[in-house]
Amino acid sequence: MSWEIEYKKKLRTPDEALRSVQSGMRVYIQPGCAEPETLVEALMRRGPAVQDVEIVHMMTFGAAPYVSPEMAGHFRHNAVFIGANVRDAINDGRADYTPIYLSEIEGLFESGAMPIDVALIEVSPPDSHGYCSFGVGVDTTLTAAKCAHFVVAQVNDQMPRTYGDSFIHVNDIDAVVESSRPLCAMKRPAITDLHVAIARNVASLIEDGSVLQTGIGGIPDAVLPFLMDRKDLGIHSELVSDGAISLIEAGVVTGARKNFKPRKIILGFALGSKRLFEFVDNNPIFEFHPTSYTNDPALIARNDKMVAINSALQIDLTGQVCSDSIGNQFYSGIGGQVDFLRGASRSKGGKPIIAISSTAKDGAISRIVPMLSPGAGVVTSRGLIRYVVTEYGVAYLFGKSIRERAKALIEIAHPKFKDELYAYCEETKWLQRPLAAQTAVTR
Repeated sequence: MSWEIEYKKKLRTPDEALRSVQSGMRVYIQPGCAEPETLVEALMRRGPAVQDVEIVHMMTFGAAPYVSPEMAGHFRHNAVFIGANVRDAINDGRADYTPIYLSEIEGLFESGAMPIDVALIEVSPPDSHGYCSFGVGVDTTLTAAKCAHFVVAQVNDQMPRTYGDSFIHVNDIDAVVESSRPLCAMKRPAITDLHVAIARNVASLIEDGSVLQTGIGGIPDAVLPFLMDRKDLGIHSELVSDGAISLIEAGVVTGARKNFKPRKIILGFALGSKRLFEFVDNNPIFEFHPTSYTNDPALIARNDKMVAINSALQIDLTGQVCSDSIGNQFYSGIGGQVDFLRGASRSKGGKPIIAISSTAKDGAISRIVPMLSPGAGVVTSRGLIRYVVTEYGVAYLFGKSIRERAKALIEIAHPKFKDELYAYCEETKWLQRPLAAQTAVTR
């Protein structure tokens, strides 16, 4: 087979392969649990020999030594979604953040607005036809590899083989580095009583036959166990985590009622543990696609009863949602929140949901606020917001006036902050607190 000859010709040591990175280039690194750690380690060894190399990626779970102070001048990271391993560097000014919808990242590569010189990817070994699978991370990587001038592939025999638009041929790879190492696993978040209380309210909105999108974190993971009595749920999401396995094995997630891609779980990447990686391996129920596909609001909307569950850091009394920063300190990214809220809002019977705890910092501050903190960015506008859920209930804001919105949000705020929220509304003449509440305050 001719591809086998080509494959052997392209075999390199990690350090040989990374000589492709020259000063002034832009390097893309595959994100999530598919981060090619062997290549990243070699990139760091390459560091002293290069200057002004820009590194672009979404959230990664491995180390990010290129953002350390001693790498200044050699590497500078540009995050299109911020992970914990680069957050301090961004807020210290040693790295950059580009706010963008996940659905539009690949357009930067394709248009030439953000050309990729070298793509560092991790794939499965080639099959009998010479195709390697992107495994747990198609996301923005397939497109980055198509657009890059030079593709370095870490071929890892521990990478699952997944289905969908999930393959690259050996002929489209420029250098191959073989490895055998565990993928970057994501630790499951601890689920608290607070998460459970919020999740119970979210689950009350999910009907049989709904199609789910969930983000990362304790609240989405806490929702899934409350759905064990539902029937024929589907999944169309940018990501899937370990929590979905129990629902699939129990026959709750079947996709049988999906009117778009029935019986298939549509996703861009998997974030989780070795158990999840083994579960998606050669499993035809999972259909991986680029993020530009999974997060396309028009495609999302083709799913009837689309339920999008996302979280936030703050929401003001008019319905403006901040989810990428804490004041002027950047925290995560726009991500897929707006993509999925827009898609779910256009879906027949769809439900776009923002699920948050009513307080932060152990109850010291309210997440429902009169105004967003100075410097906070509006990720989801007040015109798009539909359902807001806290541990105190559900507020439905679509088509509501500012007065009605403020009242609904105050009702699901933590009780100890309700008086100051009402006081703000009285000052702005939006709303007066109920007479009973005024009487209670004066006693």
